[in-house]
This record gives sequence, structure tokens and C-alpha cells, in this order.
Amino acid sequence: MTSLSNATADYRARDAAHHIHPFSDMKSLNAEGSRVIVRGEGAWIWDSDGNRILDGMSGLWCVNIGHGRPEIAAAIQRQMAEISYYNTFFKTTHPPAVALAEALARLSPPQFNHVFFCGSGSEANDTVIRMVRHYWATLGKPKKTVLIARKNAYHGSTMGGGSLGGMAPIHSQGGLPIPGIHHIAQPYWFGEGGEATPEEFGIQAARELETAIEELGEENIAAFVAEPIQGAGGVIIPPASYWPEIARILRGREILLVADEVITGFGRTGNWFGSQTFGIEADLMPIAKGLSSGYLPIGGVMVSDKVADVLIGPGGEFHHGFTYSAHPLTAAAALENLRIIEEEKLVDRVRDDIGPYLQKLWLALGDHPLVGEARMTGLMGALELVPNKPSRAHAFPDTGKVGTIARDFSFRNGLVMRAVRDSLILAPPLTLTHEEADILAATAKKTLDDTLAEVKRLGLVA
Repeated sequence: MTSLSNATADYRARDAAHHIHPFSDMKSLNAEGSRVIVRGEGAWIWDSDGNRILDGMSGLWCVNIGHGRPEIAAAIQRQMAEISYYNTFFKTTHPPAVALAEALARLSPPQFNHVFFCGSGSEANDTVIRMVRHYWATLGKPKKTVLIARKNAYHGSTMGGGSLGGMAPIHSQGGLPIPGIHHIAQPYWFGEGGEATPEEFGIQAARELETAIEELGEENIAAFVAEPIQGAGGVIIPPASYWPEIARILRGREILLVADEVITGFGRTGNWFGSQTFGIEADLMPIAKGLSSGYLPIGGVMVSDKVADVLIGPGGEFHHGFTYSAHPLTAAAALENLRIIEEEKLVDRVRDDIGPYLQKLWLALGDHPLVGEARMTGLMGALELVPNKPSRAHAFPDTGKVGTIARDFSFRNGLVMRAVRDSLILAPPLTLTHEEADILAATAKKTLDDTLAEVKRLGLVA
């Protein structure tokens, strides 16, 4: 990569002076200096020093159609010329809100014919908490307030979303989790499966839900909330036995099932929604990210007919909403994004073309001496880094150090991957070409080689 430019130094100084970044140790970040990203096109981004970098994380799991699509800019501009903002409170709607709600009802699984709009995935999960409790109270069961979620899950970082998520660092600040949230084990076979086979462990992890229901009492439980694949938790793909066992446990019980599709929605797993990939029949689906491919912030909750019939009928007024719910510009951007995904058949492409192509390259990285497991579904993947391959029983000391080393090498080599604990995770744009997939895999291989040399130098492996 090129040397630091005067423009980069200026941006960094001004950023350090005024900008508090999310999920950042600002003292160390300011000492190191922020990366300054100035342009994007397709699967690539450019920094302020002119380096071209393959965006292996689609921004933050969201730029499904790739960067720099002029169609989105044109759609926003057209809507701006008509009406740039109006709210959807006070018996009011507008054409983009109507059209987007209609499109989402058409594209989502058949039980979903309604959507509640908000501005992000965090807001969507906060909405879920209030919605499921209101649903049960309307049915005369106000004691049903507890939501069961999973350890190491991520459902946002607001008070509600951060509480639903099961990440200890988030819970360590701000008085989280709020009351009424209960966490069970995650279906993380590689890290927690012990001597069990993946199939055995999937059933074992699912039955923690059954145990929790017995302990808490079905009469007190409103919903079970889970991501089809845990994204920020490390692309934890559940064993094939997990979701069918969850379905068995919930069958016949008065507990709603919430599938958090904020990351897995809109083609990421090779179907429109991760629920379809894993056969999940949810009652509610939080959505965001790929809904607009991140071009403007928007989120929502897909509401099944079962829940909508109560909310719209006896539920009366739902005292909840946001200034920017179904904002005209974000709705216009989302509509154009969905049009592109459909017309370019990106969902089919992930399932039948680029998904299998990249998966073959990615899984081959599992042969590397530093990799304990390579896994991928659709265009979501992870590489588990281990000191004593093929053992899963041993981990690096100082968890996260090796993952961070690998992430930094990856960025210097021209590929954005994210580190979670001592693993590397990946979620490139759905528009990734075969040639770009070849570059991605070769860069990931170089990153692993560089990391292995460094951890040997540090004495972390023999």
C-alpha cells in the first residue's frame, strides 16, 4: 500500500478531534489513525491514499448490490424532487411506503403480509420486544413478557437490542440486559461441541430452549429470538439438526418465533431470507442492512398474519414508532435496491453460481495449517484459526490476539475481513465476480501465510 498522504493525515487529525466511533477504543484508534475510505465501486473500495481494497464485508454486511450503483442515486433524486420527507404518523402515508410494504409482502415467506418500518436493525429488535409483549397482553396474557435469546447473539446495541443479544462486552456497560431477557447456549459446534457430532450437538443446543421453557414457565414466555446464522458472533452456522429441533420444541406451544434477518435477509444465504434456507417458520422477522444495501438507513419488522390479525384488530393503537419510519427517500432507495436484486437475479446467483464457486475456494482454505475449520453458507463464511490443528480442544492464549493480527494483515494485503475472537469472517457483495472471488481467495491465503509466520515469530505455534 502507498505511503500516508497529507490528505489522509488531515482527515485523521480532524476525525480524532471530533468523532467518537462506534465499538472503538478511541484512545488507541486516535493514536493509530482511522482508515479513510473515499470511494466505492462494485466489490471494491478506495482509501484516501489511493489503495484499492476488496470489500469482503459488504460494508457492514449490507452492500448486497455492490458500491456505487447510479440507479440508487437516481431513485433517491427522483423522490427528492417529489417529497423529500413526510411522516407516517397521524393517519398519513406516501407512495414509496405503500410500494415498499407491498414489495416486501410479495418477496417474504407467505405468512408475512405486513411490515412495521423503522430506521435500523437495532430499532427493529427494540420493536420486536414491545410488539410481542403487546400481542400477548392484547390476548389477555400480560404475564407473557420474557424473551429467550442466545449467548453470543447480536441483535443491535440499543437498550433493547443490546439486551436481546448475548454479548458480554455489551452487557458490561449501561445496565444491560434489561429485565425479562433470558439467554441460552448458541449452536456453536466448533467452539463448544466437545466430543459430540455436529448432529448430536445441534439437538443438544436446541434442547436448551426446552429446558428454559420448563424452568421459566410457558405462561411467562413471549418469544424465542434468534438469527438463522449468527453473523457478528462469528458466522456460526447451526448444525442441520438444530432448527428442526427448535421447531419441534415450539410446535403447539404459545411462544412466538422471531427470526432476526437483519444480516441473513435479501439474498445473503442463497434465498431471499435465511429462514427459507433453514426451513424456519417465523412469526416475526426483523430486517435492515440488505433491504437498501446500506445506501440509506432503513429497517423494519415483517409481521405474520397471526400477529397482525391481533395488532390490527383488538390491539388498538400500538404506541410505538419513529420519526423516520418509512422515510420517503429510504423507501425509494430500498425499492430500487429490491428491483436490482430481482432483475439481476442475485438471489439465484448466490445459490447457484457465485455462492458455490466461492464456497469451493473458501473451504479449500481449511487445508491451511492455521485453519481448524472453514465454513460458508451462501456468501457468509468463517475461518477458525487454531494453534494445534486439527484439534478443536486447544485455543490460542489471549483470545482475539491472533484474529486481530490476521485481520490487519488482510487489510494491508487489500482485502477487508473481520476478526471475531480468533477467526476471520467474510460476507462479500452478492455481485462478486468469479475473477474477484479468485483474488479474494488468493489474498486470504496470503493473509493466512503472513499470520502463520507472525505467530511463529511470537512463539504462539511451534
